[in-house]
Amino acid sequence: MSSICSTAFVSRLKSNFKSGLLALSLVAPAVGLAKVSYRTSFGKCPARSTGALTLKLVRAFEANQSLISLKRAIVEEKLQDRHFLSDYKIEYHPLKGLLELSFNCPTPIMKAQIYKNNGQDSYEAILVDTGALVDPTYEVLLRDEHKLTQALPTLALPVGDMEKDVQLQIARLVRNLKWDFRKYLSELILDEKKDLTIILSIQGHPSSVFMGKGDWEEKVDKLRKVIDHMLASGRLPAVINMTNAKKVVVKFSDKT
Repeated sequence: MSSICSTAFVSRLKSNFKSGLLALSLVAPAVGLAKVSYRTSFGKCPARSTGALTLKLVRAFEANQSLISLKRAIVEEKLQDRHFLSDYKIEYHPLKGLLELSFNCPTPIMKAQIYKNNGQDSYEAILVDTGALVDPTYEVLLRDEHKLTQALPTLALPVGDMEKDVQLQIARLVRNLKWDFRKYLSELILDEKKDLTIILSIQGHPSSVFMGKGDWEEKVDKLRKVIDHMLASGRLPAVINMTNAKKVVVKFSDKT
């Protein structure tokens, strides 16, 4: 491809980042290579980062039109992680001269604060619905494009508990909550003993829920019923102890 055609193509690609769905054709293929059209779907991904990835992959494919080398580059350069992809699909249809690139990205669930040295040091990440922890830049990109508007609750956990299964359990727990209850979540705290505490904020009233170890989904189902009952009665608890899955202990503050 001539430099003039490449510049025009790049300019057109950048101008379509916001649409998330592109169908582009190259005017002049490289010498010895077939003319190729490109169709790209961004799914729920931020257009800024996914558009940059698309541009990189398109340029790579122009070089030799090899899917194998293209997919190898994605793995070797860790492009899936760097561009926040949960899934992607790349197909080339030689009879049509069409390269299709489809991307999808995870849904942010919580802001995670991972601490160590007894809380003296910490760093932040975003817990997504796949159970992965990603760079906080992901939230910024989504908010800039208005693809994320609601506030995210906070998750605090020690660095020693950064296990994929624990992250996935918490992500699944929050993901499966309906919004009418999820909106009450303020913070989830997992301590070194893997005891889970949930801080709720209901009508400006804080409630601490001690969930203990395990059976979290079963306990959350009971917690929903407790909160619904308390809202109906007009009294909100200060503390709810659910460490024993078979028993719920509710305490009220002196002000209620």
